[in-house]
Amino acid sequence: MGTVRVKDGTEIFYKDWGPRDAQPIVFHHGWPLSGDDWDNQMLFFLENGFRVIAHDRRGHGRSSQSPTGHEMNTYAADVAELAEALDLKNAFHVGHSTGGGEVVHYVARAKAGRVGKAVIAGAVPPVMVKSDKNPGGLPIDVFDGLRKALAANRAQFYIDLPTGPFYGFNRPDAKISQGLIDNWWRQGMMGAANAHYECIKAFSETDFTEDLKKIEVPVLVMHGTDDQIVPYADSAPLSVKLLKNGTLKSYDGLPHGMLSTHPDVVNPDMLAFLKA
Repeated sequence: MGTVRVKDGTEIFYKDWGPRDAQPIVFHHGWPLSGDDWDNQMLFFLENGFRVIAHDRRGHGRSSQSPTGHEMNTYAADVAELAEALDLKNAFHVGHSTGGGEVVHYVARAKAGRVGKAVIAGAVPPVMVKSDKNPGGLPIDVFDGLRKALAANRAQFYIDLPTGPFYGFNRPDAKISQGLIDNWWRQGMMGAANAHYECIKAFSETDFTEDLKKIEVPVLVMHGTDDQIVPYADSAPLSVKLLKNGTLKSYDGLPHGMLSTHPDVVNPDMLAFLKA
């Protein structure tokens, strides 16, 4: 593990496991979590011969709690500086939720030769908020509600979200994992309230349409049909239509946090795509 100091002085924390000459995979976490949310996938891909890297987004986890930069342009620029510092070539980039948006925004701007393939899972593109251009989106009131709950009692909010819709633990037949709930809370509370508050705008209002159109590399779009955080119909199918080389993989009945609740299902699919 280490840190990269980016141009505005923010320190980006990262984990880097495996042989330096192996195929690199960079994992991009969701809001308001950290690189620790990828433990299962990092161990899985490490065992399959990859070099695995996961960073904490600025204001999240162990990275600097910066006063500014909590928007997609800066997030993508931070990733570019990390890739440059580690001299990553032909890297695979895997993102969940907000991290999926970060992947799309970065890959659309990455220097030639830096990116080989990408995977986005339960990801926020093309755009989440409802508008005339996106009539199937979620009303702005939903995101205002997230901001209100965060500001009022972040600690309780970060219990309620994973206990309920994030992992689908509010469904009648759900197999509840207290460990996942506690780990979600732990990761969330490590980060900065200002960063998390501002990131809600970044993940909900950023329009990734043009980014998706620009991407040339193969992209696997994975999404659970029972995603209560990023609704399936307004996300994955629309993203695939915009990508030049996109593949859609839908998971019937799986929740937003399916990478944690069903890694035995999704990990082999990622591996097959990345090895193809």
